[in-house]
Amino acid sequence: MKKLRCAVYTRKSSEEGLEQEFNSLDAQREACAAYITSQKHEGWVLLPTQYDDGGLSGGSLDRPALKQLLQDISDGQVDQIVVYKIDRLTRSLADFSRIVDTLDAAEASFVSVTQSFNTATSMGRLTLNMLLSFAQFEREVTAERIRDKIAASKRRGLWMGGSVPLGYDADGRTLKVNPCEAQTIRTLFDLYEQHGSVRAVKEQADLQGLRTKERVTADGQPKGGGPFERSHIHHILTNPIYAGRIRHKALVHEGQHAAIIDPDRWAHIQQRLQDGAAKGRARKTATQRSLLCGKLFDETGDRLTPSHTKTKAGVRLRYYISHRLVKRSGEPGVDGWRLPAPELKGRIVDLVRERLRKPSFAAAIAATASGSDIAANSAALKNITTSATALLHLVARIDLRPGSLTVTLDPTRLATLCNAAAHAIDRETLTLNAPFRMRKRGVETKLILQDTPVDPDQTLIRNIAKAHQWYQQVKAGHRLSDIARDAGTSTRRIQHMIDLAFLAPDLVRQVLAGTQPAGFTSDWFKQHGLPDDWQDQRDLIATLTHR
Repeated sequence: MKKLRCAVYTRKSSEEGLEQEFNSLDAQREACAAYITSQKHEGWVLLPTQYDDGGLSGGSLDRPALKQLLQDISDGQVDQIVVYKIDRLTRSLADFSRIVDTLDAAEASFVSVTQSFNTATSMGRLTLNMLLSFAQFEREVTAERIRDKIAASKRRGLWMGGSVPLGYDADGRTLKVNPCEAQTIRTLFDLYEQHGSVRAVKEQADLQGLRTKERVTADGQPKGGGPFERSHIHHILTNPIYAGRIRHKALVHEGQHAAIIDPDRWAHIQQRLQDGAAKGRARKTATQRSLLCGKLFDETGDRLTPSHTKTKAGVRLRYYISHRLVKRSGEPGVDGWRLPAPELKGRIVDLVRERLRKPSFAAAIAATASGSDIAANSAALKNITTSATALLHLVARIDLRPGSLTVTLDPTRLATLCNAAAHAIDRETLTLNAPFRMRKRGVETKLILQDTPVDPDQTLIRNIAKAHQWYQQVKAGHRLSDIARDAGTSTRRIQHMIDLAFLAPDLVRQVLAGTQPAGFTSDWFKQHGLPDDWQDQRDLIATLTHR
């Protein structure tokens, strides 16, 4: 008769009572052991290893004993799991499905002592799914009740836990003022009223040596006590808790704790923060004005005009598009240029700056007028290269053609800058030609010009490096679950990304240089994968150039 090695798994959601000499886990194990003994005639044998998870919820598989049990099943050391009730193993249908996959792969099964079924039969699986559905329903209803209780408690102004904010100490279901920390809060609000910007508050807080709240984590590690970041200061200034209120999602309720900042003063500061943010957006919009407007022309002679669109999050995306796309909007067969404005502006600035910094350019300008010297011109040109706006003012016209771009500098502005004669400046000196191409990465468009460093895909490079590291660990005999734990990721991701370790060497060099086809990204690889043959890889990736 074949032996059936049985492992007993026990679990209890709370730690209450676990300190007792005979607790719930012991009772579950005793009942399961007795059931296994009753099946001795069927070849059932109780394994000595105990798989106990005390004080852990059944809503997740992140349980040490369960992980060890599933690993032992995968290693062929266990033939059957025995539990007191199905919800001791899991309360989630999705998690149970993953457990069943592990059992099926190892040709193992599952038995519940108090519920007469097992997963070796189709009827047992049906009954099990029904019970799990009710267990999951119970867990979700419990979660809803907890959320409702938290919302009701916050409406009453009670503190419902979490990280205690700077300025307070926890006092049951409310907060009490910490005098020392409260002074730090008052100082931050005072500084904002004096200076009117979070940046200035940050600078003054550093000068005064103000520090964040010191905490001790659950594992006893100290945390906090460092300088304030601007985001932290902004969070403090906008937190209604300092006005004696409790926030719950989008609602704010009167709290039962004492206010550190007078509510009227706090409201006044919120208005100043909003006004300051509005002014900042206005300044940003002003600095983002279309400095290339009227200077851009495509290969047909059509002018490129500024345009914009908004994302779902309300972010404005600015473009330069061929005027015919606006004039003949909606007509079939109309095509033209559509270039991201910030990207184009940055590339043009880099191109002009690089030209003006060359000694040969200063020498060419100096040769056009008596009394002008190379050193003086070099100094004048060097000074202007620090300002992107000044560089763009020197541009008279930009002509776009497929594969190339021509920038023509304004002779009058250039002559004024260098104390030269505008009519004497050679046209070749005023003209900058550069190869020009676009690369798509997801929704982002990259413009690549001559003299502009190629921007390699750092995410793809990191994933290739990780794939090689993981492959070496696999060759050394490490288990995927251990590698995933050490890397802080999932085994599924490792299984998926490890194929990058077999990428053809010439393709790896292209990725490092940033010259690979535009469509070859980590996101593309996640959806498609790669063939094993290197030539097949090259042929496949080559098709991505125009996507």
